[in-house]
Amino acid sequence: MSANAATATFLAVTDRLTLSTPLAAPRSDERDDARALRLWLWVVAALVFLMVIVGGAVRLTESGLSITEWKPVTGVVPPLSHAAWLAEFEKYKQIPQYRELFPDTDLSRFQAIYTWEWGHRLLGRLIGIAFAIPLVLFWWMGRLPASLTPKLLAILGLGALQGAVGWWMVASGLSGRVEVAQERLAIHLLLASLTLAAIVWIAVGLERGSGTATRAPRRLRIIAACLLAFIFVQIGLGGLVAGLRGGLTYNTWPLMDGRFVPPLDHLTRLSPYWSNLLDNVTTVQFAHRMTAYCVLMLAILQVIAVKRAIGRGEAYRRAHIMFGLVFLQVIAGITTLVLVVPVSIALVHQGLAMLVLIAATIHLRRLFADPHAARFTSSSLS
Repeated sequence: MSANAATATFLAVTDRLTLSTPLAAPRSDERDDARALRLWLWVVAALVFLMVIVGGAVRLTESGLSITEWKPVTGVVPPLSHAAWLAEFEKYKQIPQYRELFPDTDLSRFQAIYTWEWGHRLLGRLIGIAFAIPLVLFWWMGRLPASLTPKLLAILGLGALQGAVGWWMVASGLSGRVEVAQERLAIHLLLASLTLAAIVWIAVGLERGSGTATRAPRRLRIIAACLLAFIFVQIGLGGLVAGLRGGLTYNTWPLMDGRFVPPLDHLTRLSPYWSNLLDNVTTVQFAHRMTAYCVLMLAILQVIAVKRAIGRGEAYRRAHIMFGLVFLQVIAGITTLVLVVPVSIALVHQGLAMLVLIAATIHLRRLFADPHAARFTSSSLS
């Protein structure tokens, strides 16, 4: 074999080994694919964040029952004439909320609350389109890693489920009640939060160099996971408080009716006992307060644990950001309660809850960096 032939053979084998090893630098098209996927997911995450804020505004303005029918396709078009508005208003007049709570609502007021609810539903449809169409295009162009496909399809399923749960929630307030069932509202909010967290988790996993660091110590991952779990519990309790209009009662802090811990007979006044966790405004608000303290303490513990385990660095900065967001969220919650739920501050409170969730998800995902891949490659997408 000639020297030139031997050299060519060696280079060919080297190139093949380089491309097959996880230490290889990603090809430019892989980097472009990851960048495009990441940008798409962050845009969808921003839309879901906006959806939660608009949902909070719908609840706070008592707009959620203004549209009494579920029309996934034709419902995109709002009433376009005076006669159409009158027809929708007549439908609203048939439900208990209008008759028992807001019998003085006029057409102008109805149009305002209808617009909030219509905008909320339209945004939900737009999110579905913004997720589904790019997903199909990425898959059709072969730019979607096989390991990512089932995860993204699961998120698409969550979005469809969210729409069905949203109508299930609304339906609970159309007969026999003057508001939606608080447990259905909590489930609706939790599903939106789970969808947001899942999108953020995958987007962070697509970052270039996400596999350059080894896993953080196990205790740090446990603390971060516990913190994220408590945040989900707190969001669910917040949904129950909102559904029960719990922010309109016990508007003092840190005491509830003069006590830090309400009397046991107040906390367990309903039968069976478990129903107090869903239907007793005293119990639900007390649980919401106590869980907030737990989240704050876990955020402080996380800062200390990260400093001791790995010192100052990116994880330490993330832990500090988490603590700052949680602290602001506690302040916003107290302010919302003491001022008896002003809409603007209540929306800040809800928005901060989603920011805390996003920050906790990012932190935990980065603590779970892939120890087996030293560089970003399509095989390490998660």
